[in-house]
Amino acid sequence: MNLHLVVLIVYSVVLIAGGLWVGRLVRGSADFFVAGRSLGPGLLFATVMAANIGAGSTVGAASLGYRFGLSAWWWVGSAGIGTLLLAFFVGPRIYRLAAKHGFYTVGDFLEHRYGTAVRGVMTALLWMATPAILAGQLIALSVVLEVVVGFPRVPGLLLGGLVTTTYFTAGGLRGVAWINLAQLVVLIIGFAAALVLALYSVGGWSGMAAPAGEPDYFNFWHGGGAGWTLLALLAPNFIVSPGLLQKVYGARDARSIRLGVGLCGLALLVFAFAPAVLGMVARMHYPDLINPDHALPMLLRSHLPVLVGAVGLGALFMADISSADAILFMLATSMSQDLYRRFINPQASDRRVLFVARVAAVLGGVVAVGMAIVSPSVVAPLRIFYSLVGLSFFVPVVAGLYSGRGGAPEVFASIAAGIATDLTVRLATDGAGFGVVTPNLAGLIAAGAGFTCVAVARSLRGRATAAKTDETR
Repeated sequence: MNLHLVVLIVYSVVLIAGGLWVGRLVRGSADFFVAGRSLGPGLLFATVMAANIGAGSTVGAASLGYRFGLSAWWWVGSAGIGTLLLAFFVGPRIYRLAAKHGFYTVGDFLEHRYGTAVRGVMTALLWMATPAILAGQLIALSVVLEVVVGFPRVPGLLLGGLVTTTYFTAGGLRGVAWINLAQLVVLIIGFAAALVLALYSVGGWSGMAAPAGEPDYFNFWHGGGAGWTLLALLAPNFIVSPGLLQKVYGARDARSIRLGVGLCGLALLVFAFAPAVLGMVARMHYPDLINPDHALPMLLRSHLPVLVGAVGLGALFMADISSADAILFMLATSMSQDLYRRFINPQASDRRVLFVARVAAVLGGVVAVGMAIVSPSVVAPLRIFYSLVGLSFFVPVVAGLYSGRGGAPEVFASIAAGIATDLTVRLATDGAGFGVVTPNLAGLIAAGAGFTCVAVARSLRGRATAAKTDETR
């Protein structure tokens, strides 16, 4: 048995044991869903950072770096920009409402602002989209196991789903936050050491060379299928993602959000260089990889000292696990709180709601494994999630916080206009968009326009009705 496999086995056992141990401290839904609103800046930083650095930010971003070069920075960099906006503009404001009204989920906020119908529709959309991003995390886990020990894809997916689901269902947000803190320490050490030694293996930055026929490989702003245009796809999700907003609900106060989440955003801007550069280094060692998703784990396994590579693979494994638990968090809370307690059994006890949350997490894990089995790459299912959630949630959440106008008709118009426009532009241009106007950007613009047009139309109609009433008096 090699050292890389030993590290992964030990880590998996520790995760499961830690989740079960912390689960003993969960006394009710407040502990499970929002950690008793007790997270200070340190734990909030750790749990948000760990959620944001997952399969897409490691295996996926390194794959983009392998194919397109330095512009792959924008995959994680866009997350950092969105996280900064969450820290200072959306997070503190929605936290105050959550603390005042006892919100546990984003569905609670949406119902408070727009009504029951919006909550129901958003919960359905979330369950349509979220298994896709969990599938991406599980694919990355299976890639690590495949590269390290030749573990077959499907058993690797099943094992990753088992580890993640077991430790999450025990401890909820309280357990996840503490485990994420430990994960983050290993992740930072592992990736920092891997980046330095990987660059050393090719003679430093000066030893890097662009592949033949790819002049944009070192272009920071744009290169092939990456670049700043990823901002429209990714940043909105890190501002209004239900999973991240619920972590914000668990904060001790608004200051903890500005400090903890703000530092997380800055850290992501720096971290974004690591997977992109590691993917570029892997391209120099393995110029003809059939599956670019293998670039990062192969580099860690074969071109670094054994101990550093083992720690790096452990960091990669935990990055995928920590992001996967954030996704299970969304699935569990939306099913139990937004659907079961709100629509099926309003009188359900805390114990019953916790049971439903844990069942929902297991169900979500099963669906995600099924999607992962048929998905071709790590990035493919992530794009589905980011596109659908960003187009559905961004305008309603931001407008709900910063505008007194709008109701259910505006929300539904926003969702319909955003998704329809994105799909139309995507199909008409084969996914390329019109210049700088990507399908996601076009969808966001349409979503905002749909919300605004219906709001204005309803306002004008209301004024006309009021004027007519006055005339008849």
